[in-house]
Amino acid sequence: MSTLEDLAERVERLLLRHEELKRTNTLLEQQLATVVAERDNLRSRLAAARSRIDALIERLPVGEHDSVERYHTGSSS
Repeated sequence: MSTLEDLAERVERLLLRHEELKRTNTLLEQQLATVVAERDNLRSRLAAARSRIDALIERLPVGEHDSVERYHTGSSS
């Protein structure tokens, strides 16, 4: 009979652990959704900033524009 009681106790512990893991998983899914949304927002802001910078570069006089292009590409000629 002791074996049956031990088995019942183990099953109870497994059920409790399962519930804990489900709660943890839910929290992790929420955190992931938050981080993904933040990443997407940052990507969008980065794209907008790049567009503004590109527009500013286009407004530079030709000689300065070439200097900026050389700076961004890393060439020294």
